[in-house]
Formats: sequence, C-alpha cells, structure tokens
Amino acid sequence: MLSNSFVKRLVDIVGETYIEQSEASLLAYSYDATPNFQSKPDIVVTPGSTTEIAQIVKLCTEYQVPIVPRGSGTNLAAGTTPTQGGVVLLFTRLDQILELDEENLTITVQPGVITKTICDTVEARGLFYPPDPSSMKISTIGGNINENSGGLRGLKYGVTKDYILALEVVLPNGDTIRTGGKLAKDVAGYDLTKLFVGSEGTLGIVTEATLKLVPMTESKQTLLAIYESIDQASKTVSSIIANKMTPATLEFMDQPTIKAVEEYAHLGLPTQAESVLLIEQDGPVEVVSKDIKLIAELCKAEGAIEVKTAQTEEEANQLREGRRSALSALARLSPTTILEDATVPRSEIARMVRAINQIAAKYDLNIATFGHAGDGNLHPTCMTDARNQDEWERVEKAFEEIFAYAIECGGTITGEHGVGEMKSPYLEWKVGEAGLAAMKNIKTAFDPHNIMNPRKMFAKDTRKRITL
Repeated sequence: MLSNSFVKRLVDIVGETYIEQSEASLLAYSYDATPNFQSKPDIVVTPGSTTEIAQIVKLCTEYQVPIVPRGSGTNLAAGTTPTQGGVVLLFTRLDQILELDEENLTITVQPGVITKTICDTVEARGLFYPPDPSSMKISTIGGNINENSGGLRGLKYGVTKDYILALEVVLPNGDTIRTGGKLAKDVAGYDLTKLFVGSEGTLGIVTEATLKLVPMTESKQTLLAIYESIDQASKTVSSIIANKMTPATLEFMDQPTIKAVEEYAHLGLPTQAESVLLIEQDGPVEVVSKDIKLIAELCKAEGAIEVKTAQTEEEANQLREGRRSALSALARLSPTTILEDATVPRSEIARMVRAINQIAAKYDLNIATFGHAGDGNLHPTCMTDARNQDEWERVEKAFEEIFAYAIECGGTITGEHGVGEMKSPYLEWKVGEAGLAAMKNIKTAFDPHNIMNPRKMFAKDTRKRITL
C-alpha cells in the first residue's frame, strides 16, 4: 500500500488525470501475455516527458517503491508483470516520431511508438527498418528495446540491438544520460547503448531512441516448401546456408501449427504436410530471381514434395501473415497457451524438434512447434489449461527438460523473448554461476535499491539443473 504522501507527490508531478488507482485499471495492468504471473500494481502512471519520468524515479527511490516500465504488454516471459506491486509506468503519451533523418539514415522516436508505425513511416520514404517481431502491429519500440526483440527477418538483418544507435535513459537514481549517436563508429568508453538493449527494464528507463535505417530492397520473392518429414526441412535449412545464401526469411512450422493456422486464416496450407518452410529473399531483381530458383532446387533435392512460389505480393503477404498468426491460431485451441523460445544452432533444429515431440509425449502434452529455422530460434507452444494443476505441473517439467536439452545442444533458454520472471530460475543454467554473479553486480551498480523491475531476470533461487 502506497502512502498518501507518495501519491500526493506523484500527482504533483504528472497531474491527477494521468494517475490510475481504480480496481479496473489495476486489474488491466496486472498481467502480460504470460500465463500464471498475474499481480496487481499499487498505481498506474502515464508520464508525458523525460523530466516527469526522472522525477517519478527519484520519488520511487526515496520511498523504495518498485517501478515496472510497460509497453503493450505482449511480453511472453512475465517481463512486465508487477509481481512486487509498485508503479506501472505507461508510455502512451510518449508516442511521437521525433525525427526522420534521411541524410544519416536514422529515425528518432519515443518509446511508446508502435513498431509497425515506424516500419510504415520509413517505407513510405523508400527506407527500411528490418526488425519485425510477430507482435509488431501492437508492440512498442520501447518494449522491443527492453527485450531485444527479433522477428522473421532476423536471419539476414539481425535483431533490435543491431539497429539501436543512441538512447536517452533515465537511471534508477533519477539522472538522465544519452548514449551513442548518429555515428558509424564510436568506441568512447563502455558500450552502454548495447548494455541497455535487452536489459528488460532492470537498469533504467528508455525515454528516446535513435534507430538505424537501411535502403528499401529493390525486390523480393516468397516460396513455401512442403515436406513429409522434419528432418528434410532441417537439412534444407543447412543446405541453403551452405550454398552461401542468406534468405531474408527462413521460417518453420510443424504439422499441428500448420493445421491451426489453416483453420484460423484459411490460406490453403497443406495440412497433411509434416512440416513447411516459408522462405523469402530480397535484394536486386537479378540476385533474387537467381537465389529463389536455386533455393527451390535445394528444397526439392532435400525431399520437398512441393514448392510453391507466390505469384503476387498479396499472396506472399498472406503467407507471411499466416506465419505471424501462429500464436493467435494456436491460442484458440485451449484456455491457456504457453509460447516458449528455445534456441539452438541451426544444425540442431531437427534434433531439437524431435526432442520436443518426445518430451510432449512423455508428459502427455499437446505441444506444437514453429519458429525462425534460419537462426535456430524455435517456439515450442503448449496448449493447456492453467486450472488443471496436475497438467500444469507436467507442463513445467516438460519445459524444464526442453530448456535443458536446448543448452545441451549448444543453445539457450531464450533467443528473443527475454528472461523476465518466468525463466529467471534457469538463467544460471545458461550463463553459469560466475556469469550470473557478474550480471547481478551490474544490476547492483546501476540499481542498488532494486526498484527497477524487481525479480525480472534474477530469481530468488536457481532451479536444480536437470541431467538428461
């Protein structure tokens, strides 16, 4: 419970209009897209400037009140759930594109700007912002920065961190700093820009970002390769990369995902197929035409029973949107859906998918798998019911084994969704005891009072490592 003096001083900073304490408002911001981590904040605040945010942070430091920065709440690792109460900080008033600099190929934005708005704005000027998380229609750039979000184009173009040139950040003591700039080179001191990207709101609050843009590609082509086995699809991925091609998109869906997407979007997908690859290449017309022809040949050589090339942009966009809708399609099938984020070297994709299927059978669970095959980022998705305690316990055991298996394959517990609170007990499995200690030291140096998104990334206790 917040003191009356704290709330009064908060009102003095932002005004009564931008403070919410009603039961309905607290409930609305008590959860994100992660099941079973719901917890109400004490208050919801919508600041209108960096200055107001700095004042709020100083106030929270004085009163030792937790702060949870929140974008659109699409987080899948309980990264924006206020499990320790405190202040939920919204950025809906900080939603402006501040500058589009075509000379330096940059765009400067506030954290509340929707990702797709950035993409649409720059594409209208013949420019391109590549990071494209599946939630891009509703996720904010501030959330993307906090989680270092990836997307379908990650194989060729990289992820959010590869496009953040500069940040304005309010530190936990209320100071405001600027990192980086519109520079191709800058090695002045520690790379604080990269440190804040992916820090999940545990080190500071991003209030402004300058993003790198690239010229729009000249052309693109899209194809769908259909397989009778997951191994054939996996070998195709390795074959494409071995032939020195890097597609813009190289996505995988297994049969349960294909069926769910087809029932949801009615795209004419082959529901009898064991797996499909959605492949897109972009670049100069001649290069794209040559690459797509070779990719189609490689697909067939590795056992694809059919290869379909999109004949129109509308058809290509339907295929992209079908892949982007995978979570929505699967979520319709059960009361609770858990979308995970295990990532392995691309050569281990088939082995990892087989392991996921074996683990699902072992625990009698319904798990579908899709993801970014080109960079080994798989999304095993469990359709379950959190109200069924016995099944929920089996779900937790299954995902523990999936994380352990991913690490055994040389992979990681998360490729793009972040650690949050959901996977914090497993972080030490990946980074080791010394690595975790180093991260905690960084956290303490920035946030000695632990008010910035507490319990995210760092669990009270590490789970016992599973031996497979």
